[in-house]
Amino acid sequence: MKQSIAILSLLVAGSSAFVPTTTRTHGSFSLSSTVDDKTEVREYFNTEGFNRWNKIYSESDDVNSVQLDIRTGHDQTIQKILNWIEADGNIRGKSVCDCGCGVGSLAIPLAQMGAKVSASDISDSMAQEAARRAEALGIRDAKFYTSDLESVTGKYDTVTCVDVAIHYPTEKMSEMVGHLCSLATDRVIISFAPKTWYYVFLKKIGELFPGPSKTTRAYLHEEEAVRAALKKAGFEVTRDEMTATNFYFSRLLEAKRV
Repeated sequence: MKQSIAILSLLVAGSSAFVPTTTRTHGSFSLSSTVDDKTEVREYFNTEGFNRWNKIYSESDDVNSVQLDIRTGHDQTIQKILNWIEADGNIRGKSVCDCGCGVGSLAIPLAQMGAKVSASDISDSMAQEAARRAEALGIRDAKFYTSDLESVTGKYDTVTCVDVAIHYPTEKMSEMVGHLCSLATDRVIISFAPKTWYYVFLKKIGELFPGPSKTTRAYLHEEEAVRAALKKAGFEVTRDEMTATNFYFSRLLEAKRV
């Protein structure tokens, strides 16, 4: 139980892959009741959130044990995707759209494998950092730009969206999945924080121990609902994985157009 409380206390304090539900206060005024999720996410990842997650998604030693655990979990999810793509052996020359690319953790290695990558993030700070990292590695077949997910257009062989669904309320999740599928001619790869009785229980405990960090709201999603949204869009799940460390939980699905 102590570990469970520790996990969710950190989730609510914004130290985990679940960017949690909390309020930002000025005196007694709560902005979380008046600012929509998209605005919160954009502001958070352009300021404090960028500084925090840029360190986590790097090789910096300036991280605590919880952040290191999150880095490990996120790296495992990325590696599982890369393993799938490497096993298929046909990514070279294919177009990939990475929605919510962050600092390029997935987009950059995909470009290195020969994919033509178009990557976007709602945070200008994140997109610029991804572009900087790609340029430093001499990557040419990748472009990075600032955009919310709903504004991304075009057609791509593969569409990826890693650890972004946590920012989408349940009622908007199906629409989000549908839009991702509308961009893909062949395959969608998506990860999300799964809504199970255990994770819901931990999240509720954590909410009893709010921290001072400025964060965004977090949403867990039922796997059946995500699979149903993919099926409705004409896609069938072909591979799945689960990553679970002490402080990072992510369900990964690959779905192909049928």
